[in-house]
Amino acid sequence: MALIASGAATASALAGALASAGTAYAPVVSGDSVSVPARLLSILDAYTQGRSAFTLSELSRRTGLPLTTTHRLVGELEQWGGLERGADGHYRIGLRMVELAALCPRGTGLRDVAQPFMQDLYEATHQNVQLAVREGTDGVYIERIAGRNAITVRTRIGAHWPLHATGVGLALLAFAPPAVQESVLASPLRRFNQHTITDPALLRRTLAEVRRTGVALSDRQIDDDAYSIGAPVYGADGGCVAALSIVVSSEDPARVSWSPAVRAAALGISRRLRDAPARGG
Repeated sequence: MALIASGAATASALAGALASAGTAYAPVVSGDSVSVPARLLSILDAYTQGRSAFTLSELSRRTGLPLTTTHRLVGELEQWGGLERGADGHYRIGLRMVELAALCPRGTGLRDVAQPFMQDLYEATHQNVQLAVREGTDGVYIERIAGRNAITVRTRIGAHWPLHATGVGLALLAFAPPAVQESVLASPLRRFNQHTITDPALLRRTLAEVRRTGVALSDRQIDDDAYSIGAPVYGADGGCVAALSIVVSSEDPARVSWSPAVRAAALGISRRLRDAPARGG
């Protein structure tokens, strides 16, 4: 078992978060020029979940900035610690970005509370354990434990995935404000394979079932060998602030039997979050 919270993983995750699941940063244009901060952000926005290292020429082409401008801005980011140049001449997200990401209040306290329960859930199941929050119509993974002998999953810290296609996403969506649910239901539902829910009517029924049972089941919606079991995590005000899940093999005959353990761990996190204000935490 390995808790995925290393600097490298978090750096790549931050890059994925900046890309916001493929939604590019919109630069601020003043007249015919793009502001310097917007140019800096466009460089960071070039880094995505699928690509985390670039040469200067590649960054120039990807951002549309002149090579001389890219060289200057990348140099400033490197000097500040936002980018790091490897021996291969490629630039990667630097540790200074990791330090900034660690200061994000939305995830830090939640992760601290959730980690003991996630560890207990891992010890009980020896499966991949994941924690995510909602950002718009995406689920964003803020912590995970990778099972040593569990199936390989594509999620990582900071990764964005559509709410309709994962266990944590379905749990987050089922307990999201009605306006968020209707926005997702009214939008095209991205298909990853033949098992992905793409019918709004089916998704609506699935969300109703999640609310009824308190557990979200996502069967091979992204990968053909993955079955995810998610449950909502509630904050001090009673609203859903996160979702917890495990990801097991779709061939595991015991996969459904893990639902009570996932729900119990999520409720444990919820109780700790609810009680934290009373303890002054």
